[in-house]
Amino acid sequence: MNDINTYLELIPAANQEQPDFMATVNGLCSVSVQIQNVLASLIPLFDVDVAVGAQLDVIGELVGFPRSLQIAVSGIYFSWDDTSADGWDFGIWQDPTSPGTLTVLPDDVYRNFIKAKIAANHWDGTTDGAYEVWDSSFTGVTILIQDGLDMSYKIAFVGAIVDSLTAAVMTAGYLPLKPEGVMISEYLFPVNTGPIFAFDIENQFLDGWDIGSWPNVQLPT
Repeated sequence: MNDINTYLELIPAANQEQPDFMATVNGLCSVSVQIQNVLASLIPLFDVDVAVGAQLDVIGELVGFPRSLQIAVSGIYFSWDDTSADGWDFGIWQDPTSPGTLTVLPDDVYRNFIKAKIAANHWDGTTDGAYEVWDSSFTGVTILIQDGLDMSYKIAFVGAIVDSLTAAVMTAGYLPLKPEGVMISEYLFPVNTGPIFAFDIENQFLDGWDIGSWPNVQLPT
């Protein structure tokens, strides 16, 4: 923060002995110092890592990812039936004031997508670039892209459970990790933290019979 003494110390020694002159400069400069300090205090409020509420709204508008969704998202809250859509590790908690469907993203989810959108604004359209966009914002979950060689590809999410709200936003196309003219045919979401099933592949993300799990396949909405 700036201090009035920063400016008073610039006054030549001879003038510093004049009380009326010093009081005049003090009065004039103190207003400017206060304005500078207020403006400086606003900068951290718009840091995407710590911003909340209205500050996140401003950042989202600037980068092209508004908080309000065009389509109401349902089936996102936790329920005891433990389905892959809204059971343990999938559904988000619903409090008494939560609406039945969401059209406005909560801060934690919105922050991740703002970061991803910032990275996507600089994306070069390559598959490797799409991985970098995702990794820049989401931790614990990795994406794998399978090119269908027909101007379409599938995106698989592996390594951890994807919460239902993030999955809904992705399938709705709000973060389209695809070049222009290419479509995403399917989204494959894991049902546990282990690898998903694949033929003739064995690694930390993909594995065969008895180890890899069938993913939850969702089509774009």
